[in-house]
Amino acid sequence: MQYHSGVAETTRRWVLLAYRLPREPSTPRIALWRRLRRLGVAQLIDGLVALPLDRRTREQFEWLAEAIEEAGGYASVWDARPSTAAEERALVNRMVEAVVADYGTVTHAARAAKRSDARARRRTLARLRRTMHVVRARDFFPPPERTMAEAAVEELAQLVEVAE
Repeated sequence: MQYHSGVAETTRRWVLLAYRLPREPSTPRIALWRRLRRLGVAQLIDGLVALPLDRRTREQFEWLAEAIEEAGGYASVWDARPSTAAEERALVNRMVEAVVADYGTVTHAARAAKRSDARARRRTLARLRRTMHVVRARDFFPPPERTMAEAAVEELAQLVEVAE
């Protein structure tokens, strides 16, 4: 499935984090991987990740670069533009595919919870709201699946309200 943000692709700027960490100890590598996943980065190649450039994403990469260097690694932060619109579309599509899967999981869980008892619905609703917050934070190019997940969570919330 192809997605795009509606913005002229060749005008978008990106922030890149180039890094290298020693294999041992593995704890900093694992912590970095988790933080990069939470940010929703696009992995360009091993040791090179990208996000759409804004003040927040650049700041996040600068903090990560400091943490990498403190762990004995090397890191640098770059501003860049893909050289072709096709490269940018591929980058955007990779980022969107990651959140589409998460939105699908939320939608499925919300619909399944409608068949549960009131207590289970309430717990599921709280968990899905937290999950939506996390996924939205790394959703730079909202796909239609986001709206579907939001609607499914809202339907569950209405069902929980009626039961109370």
